[in-house]
Amino acid sequence: MLARFRPLVSATSNVLRSSAIRSLSTTTAVRSDAIFVHRDTPENNPRIAFEFSADNMQEAKRIMAKYPPQYKKAAMIPLLHLAQKQNGWTSISVMNYIAKLLEVPPMRVYEVATFYTMFNRNPVGKYFLQVCTTTPCQLCGSSKIVEAIEKHLGIKVGETTQDKLFTLVEVECAGACVNAPVISVNDDYFEDLTPETTVKLLDDLKAGKPVKRGPVSGRNNCEPLNGQTTLTTPPPGPGFMVRDDL
Repeated sequence: MLARFRPLVSATSNVLRSSAIRSLSTTTAVRSDAIFVHRDTPENNPRIAFEFSADNMQEAKRIMAKYPPQYKKAAMIPLLHLAQKQNGWTSISVMNYIAKLLEVPPMRVYEVATFYTMFNRNPVGKYFLQVCTTTPCQLCGSSKIVEAIEKHLGIKVGETTQDKLFTLVEVECAGACVNAPVISVNDDYFEDLTPETTVKLLDDLKAGKPVKRGPVSGRNNCEPLNGQTTLTTPPPGPGFMVRDDL
């Protein structure tokens, strides 16, 4: 009689056992287009010397003086930024030099340089084009700006022109949403762009002509395109709406 119930008891035990096991969920691994390990190349290897120029060394000393001597490693990010401005990008020699300057293991500098996307660990063009494609810029036509650049320069996002003048990348939120769409060229912002004004900007940069930073639409900073709608009269002076006996 018991033999008839053994399969049922066994099945019930398996269900209880499986329900007691805690299940684990995993998400799909997100692949990055950046390689976080270093591989020696002819243009990026420790045998290529780097050191600050005389002027930049003075600036580096000024930066490090902001921190107590035992915490001078806190100057790592501004020093890497200074070195990148001099070298054009953050090579392995740049990172080793900053490590020696701050008296820290090189790995500490590698960790920082590979974490922040502001540090370009591969050579970039003279003009580093960063097109914001986050939602506000996207709604204002940033995809057309990217298309105009790719068509005019003959490159795709992530590539550099053969003459080494331009490198094109997409970035997330340049922080100038009210002036979208926006391109950052090195350290300068160009705003209120259209495909036509973008092409003109590229031609002027290539020709070495002076270019004006900020909105290309003619407005001042981020004021309304059709003129001010508030603060249109002189502000009242001191004492406005204050009791005479105060």
